[in-house]
Amino acid sequence: MMDRMASVQPTIFVLFGATGDLAKRMVLPSFYQLHVEGLLPEKWVLIGNGRHDTSDDEFRDHVRGALEEFGSGTEDWDSFAERIRFAGKGFTVDDPGALPDVVDDARKDVGDDAQLVHYIALPPSTFEDYTKALGAHDLAEGARVVYEKPFGTSEKNFEELDKAVHEVLDEKQVYRIDHFLGKEATQNLHVLRFANGMVDGIWNAEHVAQVQIDVPETLDIDDRAEFYDHTGAVLDMLVTHLFQVAAEIAMEPPASLKADDLQSARETVIGSFRPLDVSEVVLGQYDGYRDVDGVADDSTVDTFVAAKLWVDTERWRGVPFLLRTGKKLGVSAQRVSLVFRKPPKSPLTELPDDGTVLSFDLSGNGAIDVAMTVKEPGPDFDLSVGHLSLPLKSVPDAEPLSPYSRLILDVLNGDRSLFTRPDGLAHVWKVAAPLLNDPPQVQAYAPGSMGPDAAGDLASPCGWLVS
Repeated sequence: MMDRMASVQPTIFVLFGATGDLAKRMVLPSFYQLHVEGLLPEKWVLIGNGRHDTSDDEFRDHVRGALEEFGSGTEDWDSFAERIRFAGKGFTVDDPGALPDVVDDARKDVGDDAQLVHYIALPPSTFEDYTKALGAHDLAEGARVVYEKPFGTSEKNFEELDKAVHEVLDEKQVYRIDHFLGKEATQNLHVLRFANGMVDGIWNAEHVAQVQIDVPETLDIDDRAEFYDHTGAVLDMLVTHLFQVAAEIAMEPPASLKADDLQSARETVIGSFRPLDVSEVVLGQYDGYRDVDGVADDSTVDTFVAAKLWVDTERWRGVPFLLRTGKKLGVSAQRVSLVFRKPPKSPLTELPDDGTVLSFDLSGNGAIDVAMTVKEPGPDFDLSVGHLSLPLKSVPDAEPLSPYSRLILDVLNGDRSLFTRPDGLAHVWKVAAPLLNDPPQVQAYAPGSMGPDAAGDLASPCGWLVS
């Protein structure tokens, strides 16, 4: 890995929204992890951008605070801090603020051939304006631009945004990030399936009864209230993370794991997602959500969504993909589970509906779990369910990176294989359109529960495995 990074050209990394919540929690700690692991280019500069006229030292103090609160410490702080700059006074088409001058100064430090990487860690409503400003101030040519999710807020908004972005950038310059694709366990979906014949042979509707993609959260909306009240669980999680993970599971084997082939396989199967049936969607809002500062008193925004997704391919036709996520629920988890059918001619009776399950824990460093129906040890012939687990961190020579670290590293290397393409996203919005255009009534649920009771019916007969 270090040999690969040594060949990467010098980099100027511009972080828009550098003092915001996303940068503080995710981007800055992940960038610092790459520094500590020796995975950044030999020459690099990090430039934060914002509206305030913040000094370099003030921004460095902010970064250090973010690393102490959300990172793994500041063990190599001095060598990191000396490469940090701040460009204030905003950045618009009419007024670029200090950014062009700070970029020019950074080039003097790292070289005129430095790769320019712009990371827009801001709400999607800002993407078009910032993209136009990059073009207007000669900061777009040859640059790589990272867009946070969601890339758009509706089918029409996506089309407008996609057009505006491509008026300034070539597609090869665009990196639409979805950090669930950077998770170690998500990537292991490919390896487990394509490298193991016993798994590849049962990865289909003949053997799989249902697929569950379940991301409940105990967290509330924290200091994201204003953003969340304009987004909700459907836009924040369903049409982004959960749909993309569903595509990872459902896609046909790509010709290779190179970027173009992997992206094509993922986007092709998204084209086979059936538009959502609103009668198979449950929306919820936790009690007390409207009392949060920044939330409208009459808000009907969803903080919970559970939905059935159908994939109309020969491999998966008739198998429900069950998607669930929400805030202030009873447990936190990030789990993908393939629930297998009972043997059709088994001499055993009363087999459990969830007796054979292959699961991927996407949280942390990831794990692969297997549940199997076994005889309960003892004098009687009683059945039970046994579990096997393989923590991915325990694999020899494992050096796991956080999802954001992995994806930022891919941006620096110009590897787009774990980033989304516009053709797949265009269909995602068509799949979500029935729900966005005519959503069901939002149902109340108690904090600490697992959402509205109606959501449980979607996962019958075995029910949600995470509870």
